[in-house]
Amino acid sequence: MQLKTIPSRRTFLKQSLGTLAAFTIVPRHVLGKGFLAPSDQLSKGIIGVGGMGRGHIPYAGTRVAAICDVDTRHIELAKGIIKDPALKTFADYRELIQLPEVDIVHIATPPHWHGIMAAEAARAGKDIWCEKPMTTTIGEGKRVMEAVQQHGRIFRLNTWFRFEDNFYGMGTPVKPIKKLVDSGLLGWPLKVTVSKHTGFDWKFYWVGKTNLEPMPVPPELDYERWLGPAPYKPYNPHRVHNTFRGYWDYDGGGLGDMGQHYLDPIQYFLGKDDTSPVSVEIDAPQQHPDAVGTWRRIEYTYADGCKIILDGEGKDVNMPYIEGPKGKLYPGFKSDIPELEKKLAAFPEPLPQQIDFVDAVRGRKRFALNEANGYRSCTLINMGKVALQLGRSLKFDPVNQVFVNDEGANGLIDQPMRSPWTI
Repeated sequence: MQLKTIPSRRTFLKQSLGTLAAFTIVPRHVLGKGFLAPSDQLSKGIIGVGGMGRGHIPYAGTRVAAICDVDTRHIELAKGIIKDPALKTFADYRELIQLPEVDIVHIATPPHWHGIMAAEAARAGKDIWCEKPMTTTIGEGKRVMEAVQQHGRIFRLNTWFRFEDNFYGMGTPVKPIKKLVDSGLLGWPLKVTVSKHTGFDWKFYWVGKTNLEPMPVPPELDYERWLGPAPYKPYNPHRVHNTFRGYWDYDGGGLGDMGQHYLDPIQYFLGKDDTSPVSVEIDAPQQHPDAVGTWRRIEYTYADGCKIILDGEGKDVNMPYIEGPKGKLYPGFKSDIPELEKKLAAFPEPLPQQIDFVDAVRGRKRFALNEANGYRSCTLINMGKVALQLGRSLKFDPVNQVFVNDEGANGLIDQPMRSPWTI
């Protein structure tokens, strides 16, 4: 089947100038104080209305004005949920982000599109809700952070465990863990182990297949546009939709899928929102160049000696979640520190966080998990991915955000994109 062709970004923008010349696109919520009434709903456009995108159609304080997908079946399913005759539908996300009536762009595509779409949405004056992982490379994360900050946008990364819900096997939200770490009762430095025995599942079923046979592209899917900036590979249904996470070009297996859910809260309670580890060490089988495999252990070390251990094997059934020189914390918020709750009561609560995204957009307040700390927690995932792909441990400079004396690793910070796409 012949693949559909798409216009280059330059051609698309040139064609759009005539339409856009008559007005300047300014989101309604920045037109002046009081212009957006408290009772008014923010308007959002969703890019990618597969399972994740459709699952976030209802969100208090917002209404969906436009949707975009490269699969016409997804479009029809979303229209059946929204049931709004005024709903606008697109196959090209660039048309959606130029709509003046859209306040928020929700990016629910496979991760290899997140960086480009988030940066372009910021430049178009939109606030952004992005699914995890934030980006598939360290370089894309930098570009998104720069675009969001340069254009004064509000950014939310959609993993919420640093500020609400029980944190997997810990039996508590992250706030009491943050309070415990800040109290110093565990001592310093700390070692945090993410394992099935501390309540976390690395979902190693997200592995790719190494024997994919080319198959005809189904008529409802624009596969050329689905691939976008990723290298061209012949179509096979295992590459797209529900199983794309098993391929390096689009995500990073269980590490890409669950990494920010698990690691962003750790970054938060360790107080590492403005830095990154100085090394990543791996123990893993040789990875296939296309299909993501499993790994046994990934270990991150910070300059102050704090460590994060990603345990893929789960050998130690008695492993504490957090271990310090003065004490340990186990799942269920159990500790070897006597009278822990009584001792914790004497310490201050963690600082409050901005956790209402609609309120953040209305009031131009930075969201709790934003482009800056989200970039740093995504860097943890992308550091691990680079080490796995290369099959070696790496040193990292957290200030300049580059690998130390390793051209191969630095070559994966800003990976080339297939023409005409660029960030």
